[in-house]
Amino acid sequence: IAERLRELPDWYFEDGLLCRRYATAGWKGSLMVANAIAHLAEAAWHHPDLQVSYGAVTVTLMNHAAKGITDKDFELATRIEALVMWRPSTEGSALEGTPTDPKYQYLKYDD
Repeated sequence: IAERLRELPDWYFEDGLLCRRYATAGWKGSLMVANAIAHLAEAAWHHPDLQVSYGAVTVTLMNHAAKGITDKDFELATRIEALVMWRPSTEGSALEGTPTDPKYQYLKYDD
């Protein structure tokens, strides 16, 4: 698990779970993040537990059938990370990304 977590530096292993906390700018951002994760989870048929609060969404993954962490958890964590942290402005995209004005921000990026 420790070796695989090197690929996901903002994720951590705690109490038998693969975990990540995403800071948001408020309730709207938390709901947007939670719904994006829910879409991926349903499409993958591998469902994390989500703790949704005003300023954060915490994701915990564990393969309940295997009673532990498996490749499914790491693959879904990788897809969640890519989706939630995606910023078109960092890759030379024609898409401009969310304006930097705080009134438009919904996610607190880890940079």
